[in-house]
Amino acid sequence: MTKYDDRRSNIFLVLWTLSVLATTASFLFYLAVRVQSVEYGYELGDSYAEVARLREIERVLELEQAALNTPERVDMVARSLFLMEEPARERIFPAGKDPRVGSDEDELAAVATGAGR
Repeated sequence: MTKYDDRRSNIFLVLWTLSVLATTASFLFYLAVRVQSVEYGYELGDSYAEVARLREIERVLELEQAALNTPERVDMVARSLFLMEEPARERIFPAGKDPRVGSDEDELAAVATGAGR
């Protein structure tokens, strides 16, 4: 009768258990990394949606600012809210030579009286 070596079966069992544990640990690590990458993908999608929303708001605000800063709107606000009116011609004084006009005295007088407009 041959004697059975019990140490060989113990080594196999230990190695098999270690390989199963290593496989399980690597699978769990893969799942954790995969779940984290999916969460980052959702966060990235939300961030892109937020950026698109903010760009649309910026565009609307720029259009509103452009509409509110038109000369007609400024004139209407000045006349209605601040009760402003155009000054009379005698209240307008020349501040010096107009750079667009030559050095002729006749042209300077025309600018001062408003005839050059």
